[in-house]
Amino acid sequence: MAGWWRLLPRAARRYPWPTNVLLYAALFSAGDALQQRLRDGPADWRQTRRVATVVVTFHANFNYVWLRLLERALPGRAPRAVLAKVLCDQVLGAPVAVSAFYTGMSILQGKDDVFLDMKQKFWNTYKTGLMYWPFVQLANFSLIPIHWRTAYTGLCGFLWATFLCFSQQSGDGTLKSAFTLLHVKEAKAIERPQGK
Repeated sequence: MAGWWRLLPRAARRYPWPTNVLLYAALFSAGDALQQRLRDGPADWRQTRRVATVVVTFHANFNYVWLRLLERALPGRAPRAVLAKVLCDQVLGAPVAVSAFYTGMSILQGKDDVFLDMKQKFWNTYKTGLMYWPFVQLANFSLIPIHWRTAYTGLCGFLWATFLCFSQQSGDGTLKSAFTLLHVKEAKAIERPQGK
């Protein structure tokens, strides 16, 4: 196992695209598995496969290309360049990513109206993302080397994926719905008798 961690930096430099895409997909899929666990439901590996499919076919690749495009268009780590990248990411990249996730999941789930989840949850999800992603991307664009940016986004995306997959399954795209779930779960745990 330790040998694998030593090979990872070399792989990221030599094969940045597949290394970043696979790391991003693994972390995002793990976020889906975590949200299933938090909801106390049985593991739905078909759902996790659908999440992995959307992430591998679109999200991770989009993220990889998008972050490189931002770096070419706005090079460097000067405060002005970093803030411009964050602004572009939130105004242009985030809406595409959120829309693609909801639509892609609906297609893979075989829903009749593949745009319904996006229509119902997009704005709430986008506004929630604005409380998280600008700070993540500020660190990303100012501290993380370009060959690690997609993997770093995937690492931070693990938390976001947990929220996003919950929202897609049963939430409304707001943090309130996620916190309500956790609060109800906590209340049920308190109500259970100690012996069981």
